[in-house]
Amino acid sequence: MYALVGSVLYIVQDHLLFHPETIADNQSYGFQQPHEESVIPLDATTKFHVVHFTVPDAVRKGVVLYFHGNRKNIGHYARYATLFTSQQYEVWMIDYPGFGKSRGELTETNLYEGALQLYMLAKLRFKPSEIIIYGKSIGTGIATQLASVRDCKQLILETPYNSLPSLLGRYLWMYPLNQLLHFKFPSDQYIQKVTAPITIFHGTKDGVIALSNAEQLKVHFKQGDTFITVPNGEHNRLTDAPMVQQALNRLLQ
Repeated sequence: MYALVGSVLYIVQDHLLFHPETIADNQSYGFQQPHEESVIPLDATTKFHVVHFTVPDAVRKGVVLYFHGNRKNIGHYARYATLFTSQQYEVWMIDYPGFGKSRGELTETNLYEGALQLYMLAKLRFKPSEIIIYGKSIGTGIATQLASVRDCKQLILETPYNSLPSLLGRYLWMYPLNQLLHFKFPSDQYIQKVTAPITIFHGTKDGVIALSNAEQLKVHFKQGDTFITVPNGEHNRLTDAPMVQQALNRLLQ
């Protein structure tokens, strides 16, 4: 039984971890806010689709590189763009391979490389001091890795985790997860190399990523980093909390 469950977990783990929705290349999202679309080719078969939610040039302060969660596609997360465009920041949302209009192989290496290419594209127009890296849920691992290798104004993490093996180890402690899992996202290792200020938001009622797991990241904080605990905050609607919106507004001013 142990071997059977372990084998099934190994085979289906990607389907348990990611829940994408693909749409046709010519399909419109129908976003109401001003936006542009672009494609970042990684190799012959892998491309990342990006939606740029824009603000007028005269008021633009910078750009937020937004790495979303494990469900659906940019269409599901577009509503969060106004958190930043209302403060005169462009928002560049990237879909992972298999999500939305992005294509190719979904691997941890490809996710890191796609994030790096998005950063390099942003750097053509913005200084590092104008670039904010933002991660939500599964995207916090990608965001943290990017901030560990590239300079930015700040790293903001919404409902992060210490690492996937440590997160899943709460339930699957009997398995060698470091060898079993295709995705590790070791945020605890990457966060130690982040030189930019870090802000973390996490709710006390997060039923997906336990607060206690995210709090393990605090041992790697440097002076000036902040962990904001949101009373009764849940995983999927954390930014609805007034204290989160107020904190974001302060960070973006």
